[in-house]
Amino acid sequence: MTTNQQAPMGKKQLIRSLLIAMGIGLLVLVTAILPAEYNVDPLGTGKLFGFSRLYVDEAPIPDQTLAPIPSLEKKKLKLEKLGSSPDVPKPVEADNPPPAEQFSEQDDTVQVVVPAGKGIEYKFRALKYAAIKYEWSTADDKIVYIDFHGEVQQENPPENVFYESYTLAYSNNMVGTFTAPFEGRHGWYFRNEHATDVTVTIRLRGQYQLFDQ
Repeated sequence: MTTNQQAPMGKKQLIRSLLIAMGIGLLVLVTAILPAEYNVDPLGTGKLFGFSRLYVDEAPIPDQTLAPIPSLEKKKLKLEKLGSSPDVPKPVEADNPPPAEQFSEQDDTVQVVVPAGKGIEYKFRALKYAAIKYEWSTADDKIVYIDFHGEVQQENPPENVFYESYTLAYSNNMVGTFTAPFEGRHGWYFRNEHATDVTVTIRLRGQYQLFDQ
């Protein structure tokens, strides 16, 4: 019977083996583990051998959900809100024929300040079938309520005046064309429901007259 006996490892050989193992471990740490686990690549070996692609950032992903657009929280406008109530008769003057000549063409820009929590009117004069283009917008894009309407020119208007609404809306800007259905005052009622004043810039172009002229 033959017995293989291996000589015990000497102290120097043990230390050398330990140092070699530590060196290999350090090499693996620097070249592979650090790039793959911590995205640290001091020698560039992680990029070279592809270990860096194994790194996964476990930081929490911020919530990128878009914040909901706040509702205007306005009452829905109804057809029944257009113009005067049914018990207010339309003046006979509304059926007058159009004039032989319209007002001369002009172009104006005016600014109207609507106080906080209040409403005001701005109107111009137009003859029957006058053609007018308009635009208006609010400062800082603040939403206001508008009633674009007209009142018939009368010799002796009653206390409860008839008016015809052309547009009701909540908006910060509007552009359009308008043909006056009768001679009279036409324009906007602006209501500001904000806590601060709102400036409205109005531009007119066409056959009309401003009341301050």
